[in-house]
Amino acid sequence: MTLTERSTLGTVVAVVSAALRRHRVPAVLTGGACASLYTDGRYMSADMDFILIGPATQAGLDAALGSIGFGRRGDRYVHARTRFYVEFPRGPIAIGGDYRVAPVERRTRFGRFLLLSPTDACRDRLAAFYHWNDRQSLEVAVAIARRHRLRMDGIRRWSVAERSADRFAEFLQELRRAGTRRARRGRALGARAGLRS
Repeated sequence: MTLTERSTLGTVVAVVSAALRRHRVPAVLTGGACASLYTDGRYMSADMDFILIGPATQAGLDAALGSIGFGRRGDRYVHARTRFYVEFPRGPIAIGGDYRVAPVERRTRFGRFLLLSPTDACRDRLAAFYHWNDRQSLEVAVAIARRHRLRMDGIRRWSVAERSADRFAEFLQELRRAGTRRARRGRALGARAGLRS
């Protein structure tokens, strides 16, 4: 498939993953692009962070990404026809101090790829909130939690291990608040339409 200016993040991820797989470069999508996919675009990131989960050489990465029109510029790979770019942060995959991260497979009509689970993508955003007080990452974690069924008890245990039980409580409070705002907005729209809740 040829990438264009109109290619969506999901399409570009699938095409990049297919090229990596053809060149026997195993990798998992993490970070902001993963969060973008799990928030249905509510949060957008142009960088696609892939963590390598097997052996790869610079020449192998160059060949794989060059086969679909990406060229290396510094520490990233860019494409002339899409705003999305690829980076390979140093592994292994970890969320905070937890290295027991199991990727999941996502299938699209353009191909399949490995990425963090919704629970791990949420934890990844919470780690930025916990350790750097990144409020946008908290908002993104809430957006992921509102759209996906998560293993909340696992997130709670991980938060305690990260010494961030108080921040986890704040996350839960924001999650409840977001649900309340949505319910109020729905009732207001229903009232305007002449409906009763």
